[in-house]
Amino acid sequence: MYRIIPDVAVFDQLAAMPDKFLAGYAELLDVLELQPWNGEPHYDKNPDGAVRRWSFGPSLAAFAVYMILEEQREIHMLTIHWYA
Repeated sequence: MYRIIPDVAVFDQLAAMPDKFLAGYAELLDVLELQPWNGEPHYDKNPDGAVRRWSFGPSLAAFAVYMILEEQREIHMLTIHWYA
């Protein structure tokens, strides 16, 4: 199991995120604790890289960018974006 550590900016992003994305974000956290490598690589030129992204919410209109630190079993949530 991985521990999720949000960046300070993520707290503000979560506070501003529309309610319709909250359930999807909660589901994402559950999945990331177990299978973070299933996210898409954030940089196409580095498909095995530790920086990943995962779409969530209605119509997959939101996504999170995170970094996996495998040895520490940590996920650092870097940013969250959505389209209204």
